[in-house]
Amino acid sequence: MPLFSGRCFSTSKLIGKTAIITGSNTGIGKETALDFYKRGAKVILACRSLDKATEAKREIEERCKGLSETGNLVLERCDLSSLKSVRDFSQKILDTEPNINILVNNAGIMMCPKGETEDGFEMQFGTNHLGHFLLTLLLLPRIKNSTPARIVTVSSMAHSRSGIHFDDLNYKKRPYHSRLAYSQSKLANVLFSRELAVKLKEYNIEGVNTYSLHPGVIKTELGRHMDETLFWGARKLFGIILGPFMKSPELGAQTTIYCAVDEKCANETGLYYSDCSVTTPHRNALNDEYAKQLWDVSMELVNLKNYNPFTTNDPGVTQ
Repeated sequence: MPLFSGRCFSTSKLIGKTAIITGSNTGIGKETALDFYKRGAKVILACRSLDKATEAKREIEERCKGLSETGNLVLERCDLSSLKSVRDFSQKILDTEPNINILVNNAGIMMCPKGETEDGFEMQFGTNHLGHFLLTLLLLPRIKNSTPARIVTVSSMAHSRSGIHFDDLNYKKRPYHSRLAYSQSKLANVLFSRELAVKLKEYNIEGVNTYSLHPGVIKTELGRHMDETLFWGARKLFGIILGPFMKSPELGAQTTIYCAVDEKCANETGLYYSDCSVTTPHRNALNDEYAKQLWDVSMELVNLKNYNPFTTNDPGVTQ
């Protein structure tokens, strides 16, 4: 058994609710989609690869054969490393989906070799933070009209291993370090979730709560780049050492599910969770100035300087 084994025991149904999960074709994203589907939700699998999403959809439906009150699975392409793809996906959702009750910012890459997104951002910061930042703010006018609604962002305890380097967010000046770049992106996830909660309160927007979390050390594909960025055999070695303490994807999804559906955290917002409980993140994640600065910088980087998601009217569906 893993050392940590928090589990969501809520029996809440999601019939009539719509949930979006990024990166839901594998790992804890797929397990989260499976859970929401069992609860009766319309689940939009927002994935970079539609082929892999199609296979995930087939597997989820197969695992749920014979169950009653299951929901509906919808596939849509969304590549978090492309601002254009995020904008295209968001527009399609706004055109077609009358409600967004749950948004799970789950997709992520870890410790990949040095690279840039198509917009010129360091790959991990651009994908893990900026893609989700843009996605959330573009969908927020619809989310505001779908209350009660929750925005859940999957971070990591790795957020504690690096600060935010505002003078070089994209590793243009300093030597690239895959582990620290990953940690910076995960710290950005926590800061974003906290600052989003602050701004929702400032604009007197009620019924939209935000959560960030550490899912645990999990047996997934996320560590597939470790042999390239650390040393050959690193993935296998870490698997041997950490194996007894690693969670299955099903167990690793529990804190995400808890934050998305459990009644006990329905009135909590801006907090950080691990093993289905509120916990205290690293002091850097509690730095209000970091959170404000990251917000302002992110707005510029994704070209939202003249856009206010808190006052923008919901355009309504067109299809």
